[in-house]
Amino acid sequence: MPYSAEISRSNPTCFLFLIDQSKSMLGAIGGGQGKKKADAVADSLNRLLYTLVLRCVWGQSVLDRFHVGVVGYGRQVAPALGGALAGRELAPISELARCPLRVEQRVNLVDDGRGGQVEQIVKMPVWFEAAGDGKTPMCKGMERASQIISTFLLEHPACYPPLIVNLSDGEATDGNPEGPAQNLRELASEDGAVLLFNGHISSRSEQVIEFPDDEASLPDEYARRLFRMSSRLPPAMQNSARQAGLPVTADSRGFVFNADLASVVRFLDIGTRVDPKNLR
Repeated sequence: MPYSAEISRSNPTCFLFLIDQSKSMLGAIGGGQGKKKADAVADSLNRLLYTLVLRCVWGQSVLDRFHVGVVGYGRQVAPALGGALAGRELAPISELARCPLRVEQRVNLVDDGRGGQVEQIVKMPVWFEAAGDGKTPMCKGMERASQIISTFLLEHPACYPPLIVNLSDGEATDGNPEGPAQNLRELASEDGAVLLFNGHISSRSEQVIEFPDDEASLPDEYARRLFRMSSRLPPAMQNSARQAGLPVTADSRGFVFNADLASVVRFLDIGTRVDPKNLR
């Protein structure tokens, strides 16, 4: 069965995030109360990276089940983690845990046990900062991802297939990204093909379309292209989507169109979940 390999320190998997850092990402996100798209994506990604760290905590240690990387594409295509990890394409999760750019204090609202909410101050590590400049060289971003993932697969041929998540608000300005995306999806470990998911980050407040199983429901060729570029959800992620109340099918793809902040968070969470039975 594909997508069933053990994920452990001796056989880690990989998460690679491709982030649109073009000038248009400085616009407001749909439904985001004026928050810039770049800021919303950075906040969601940092929270997800922290969640990935927590999934690997064992006692006082962080087990290197995952290797993680962030590549930005805008004025340049380059690794986008900050601080001590600057310039690194991939880093083991324990190193990510040790090397945040900074730690911020955030205020969260939590249940008070009496039907109300109270403020709770929490510490939140930050590894990735928002940016927006230049055009949208998505093809070059996909090509860089193929190079990074190919190297990882040579070192870990039996791994649970790596996942690449591409977040963008616009069309590629350096050609048709379907070819580079197909080349990326054709990479494979012994456990199955690499997974490529795509999220369209919106400035509009129109209907969000999450994990569709047919391109006919999508409103334009750009959306249909991103749908075709996306992999089908593996069974464990289908189950996670259903638990979140989403009506996915066996043909649903890892794609969200016209995403607002809430759907970006949900998309990242579902897209990076693996069956706990695979974790060792």
